[in-house]
Amino acid sequence: MRICYLPAVLTVVLCPAFLNAQPEPPANSAMTERPITVEDLFQFKRVSAPDLSPDGGWVAYAVSEIVDSHQNKSQSRIWLVPTDGSMPPRQLTTGTAKDTHPQWSPDGRWILFESTRSGSSQLWLINPAGGEARQLTRISTDAATAKWSPDGKHIAFVSAVYPEFSLLPFAESDAANKQKLDEIAESPVKARVFKRLFYRHWDSYVEDKRQHLFVCDLSLNASGDLEASVPRDVTPGDRDAYPTSTTFSASQDFCFSPDSSHLIFNAVPATEEAWSTNYDLCRVPVSGGTIEWETLTSGNPAADGLPIFSPDGTKLAYRAQRKAGYEADKWEIMLAECSADGSLISNARSMTAEVDLSFDEIVWCGNDRIIAAAETNASRGLFGLSLNAPNIVERCQSVGSSGSLSISADGSMLICSNSRLTHPADIYRVRMDSSFLRTRVPGENLSHANDDLLAELNMPQPESVTVIGADGDPMQMWILFPPDFDKSKKWPLAFLVHGGPQGAWADGWSYRWNPQVWAAQGYAVAMPNPRGSTGFGQKYTDQISGDWGGRCFTDLLAGLAHLERQDYIDSNRMFSAGASFGGYMMNWFQGNTSKFKTLVTHCGVYNFESMYTTTEELWFDEYEHGGPPWGPNRNSYEKHSPHKFAANFRTPMLIIHNDLDFRVPVSEGQQLFTALQRQGIPSKFINFPDEGHWVNKPANSRFWHNEIFAWIQQYCPSGGR
Repeated sequence: MRICYLPAVLTVVLCPAFLNAQPEPPANSAMTERPITVEDLFQFKRVSAPDLSPDGGWVAYAVSEIVDSHQNKSQSRIWLVPTDGSMPPRQLTTGTAKDTHPQWSPDGRWILFESTRSGSSQLWLINPAGGEARQLTRISTDAATAKWSPDGKHIAFVSAVYPEFSLLPFAESDAANKQKLDEIAESPVKARVFKRLFYRHWDSYVEDKRQHLFVCDLSLNASGDLEASVPRDVTPGDRDAYPTSTTFSASQDFCFSPDSSHLIFNAVPATEEAWSTNYDLCRVPVSGGTIEWETLTSGNPAADGLPIFSPDGTKLAYRAQRKAGYEADKWEIMLAECSADGSLISNARSMTAEVDLSFDEIVWCGNDRIIAAAETNASRGLFGLSLNAPNIVERCQSVGSSGSLSISADGSMLICSNSRLTHPADIYRVRMDSSFLRTRVPGENLSHANDDLLAELNMPQPESVTVIGADGDPMQMWILFPPDFDKSKKWPLAFLVHGGPQGAWADGWSYRWNPQVWAAQGYAVAMPNPRGSTGFGQKYTDQISGDWGGRCFTDLLAGLAHLERQDYIDSNRMFSAGASFGGYMMNWFQGNTSKFKTLVTHCGVYNFESMYTTTEELWFDEYEHGGPPWGPNRNSYEKHSPHKFAANFRTPMLIIHNDLDFRVPVSEGQQLFTALQRQGIPSKFINFPDEGHWVNKPANSRFWHNEIFAWIQQYCPSGGR
């Protein structure tokens, strides 16, 4: 195994005995007998948000289930499992609400979680030994993303409020927020008035609300139960104290200082937030009451975030990018000396400046080592970094995609989620010893949430191949065969292009674009990782910018040519499909190649100029094209825009685009459909008025899958011949 595009100064230490380790199969795996279906996607239990108890003895996590896929009804509950595997998991909370994001108290006596059981999202407490949960917050604007203070005396949470009321005492501000929300809901006039950009994001209107941090003080009552004080807004004013763009959100966007006196948080740019990526770490006292926030990272014009203090409270680790305006820049791990109140007493230094990896999660393992997650070679692995040896990382995770890291207080045990192309996420235990993960990787499965269903399914293992793409550079590609694959026959090809463009087809599970479901229809499935893909070195990622139809297109055609040379591929039955950037590439294929019998485009860019003036995150387009369309680099908006090639359109096409997609607005799909219909090209436009960039609702997802599979069956009949 090798790491592509890594400089010589990077040392990668692998666990060689476990490079080919596989997660333990279900005990009755010999009974697997049928292909996966779309309906199976709605039967899987979805495991998330593991949190390890301070003593390392228990893991709390959330399990979501779809209880009625036809009516889009789901529920989520909190579960517990001992880390030694001595007992099976047990359900801690009951009911039909959504209980999510469990958080252990520092003393291990309580679990804090979010729940909708009272009709809105609020914070609740429960004893891990069992009993009734108690509601902790009652705020009209909802409470989410809670954190305990290290001393256990405070809880902080996020709530989106109207900033004009934020300096009032809580009772007054909460009443004013409720009144305004009620007036909007009851008014027959549904007009929205905007005074700034970024008034909507992904699939929701933000309007004039701001995400603020609130703090509650905790105390014990006469019965020995925790009670919370009235919340106070500690980040008042007309600015967000929590990322409004999920691009810059991490596993932890705020935390308490080591002495519990301050909050350190990831603040949205004070100005120009629609076209700036200058997210900063800021600090405020938990007493709150000021609109002036101390900025800890003012020297960096690019994004900072993910603040995490060392266990002894003497160091602050966080992640940062270097290029202003570039959301896909490499995330480096930064380190600064600090005081107990979270103030910095040294300049931050990069621990991974020369490491060609982009880190998206970090946890402390003791006071001199950091464990981090990063994409690499179409997986998401775990890495160890010693503070005494910067720019040298030890790779520890060998299979699948791992994340949601949680570590015990003494650093002896790590908990993570792990998924693969063959199984959804489960919770795994990894023991941290001196040899660092010299155990079965990814560790021991604790949750076993879907063993019974997985035992019924025949899901083939994917193969990884490397082909030579543009500039003679290698391109990795996954290939997945149908369950009844016979290499002596000719099979139709599903050529799937991922989104991003700075993304990747990784060895992980998806409930939206699940390659196993596509293969089960009777297709060989290819999942290429062309130029722009993440996890293959920053240079490889960067080379998509301003060149969407260039090297990436060459890489993809090279992958397609490799497949056409295989005896088992029927080159007369090939189709391609993709979403977001993958949808863009379908639109580019439409005007620039005739290789495919049909194309399926989901929420893809069609016209770069109209995309710029209707999307919400302007920094993306401005970096990709070197400024706005009226700037000095207008040619970039025209050179690789699919709409410029409409005269070449010939291929039958299915278009899916949704009304609540504010990232790639629905007008992109409408323009494409008009161009196809006007030229008499077989085409179909499916529009979901209640979906955004993705199709998430179960009933809509069923319709989405069935429509796509029926469409491609017309032009690329499935099965071997």
